[in-house]
Amino acid sequence: MTQTIAGIKIPDSAMAREATELVRDTETDLLFHHSRRVFLFGALTGERKGLAYDPELLYIGAMFHDMGLVEPYSSKDERFEVDGANAARDFLRRHGIGAADIDDVWDAIALHTTPGIPKHKRPVVALVTAGVEMDVLGLAYHDFTDEQRHEVTHAHPRGLGFKEGIIHAFACGTMHKPETTFGNVKADVLALKDPHYHRENFCSIILGSAWKD
Repeated sequence: MTQTIAGIKIPDSAMAREATELVRDTETDLLFHHSRRVFLFGALTGERKGLAYDPELLYIGAMFHDMGLVEPYSSKDERFEVDGANAARDFLRRHGIGAADIDDVWDAIALHTTPGIPKHKRPVVALVTAGVEMDVLGLAYHDFTDEQRHEVTHAHPRGLGFKEGIIHAFACGTMHKPETTFGNVKADVLALKDPHYHRENFCSIILGSAWKD
């Protein structure tokens, strides 16, 4: 039976149900509920802005966007966003989804922590990031009604301590490969959570390169 939350229908195809079960079995409760909220806030943003988007692709992008933080999807040397994007790509290929749609979902996940770019891309890409930014950062918080926020968080509670919990999840998913945080927002996470973390400096890399000029 299709579930509707805040006026948004949760995709209920065989592929969407499989994705839900996979994420439910793989991620923590905190990440699972966060991912569902990302879909709902992203879809609500799309409705508010009058964007034409594929709900199923948006759902897959939202559900897989943090898979790179957890085993067995976390690689040794890729950004966690890329790991999640690769997991979604492989999942969609198994379901016979076309290359262009797979590219949209891949970009949506890979770019969701790169501010300023996703909003200029196709709707699925833009809306995954919009959902993440609303749920994690509270961006555009007041663009949603009190009723919408209540219905989303009633169905998928943030719980006490979500802010600290999501930072902890980011740290656990990146601490073993700190070099992948260079130039992105997860460097801030490790600076807060890992006393041994050394932040790379872009200008120092340029000035210390092998070039003589």
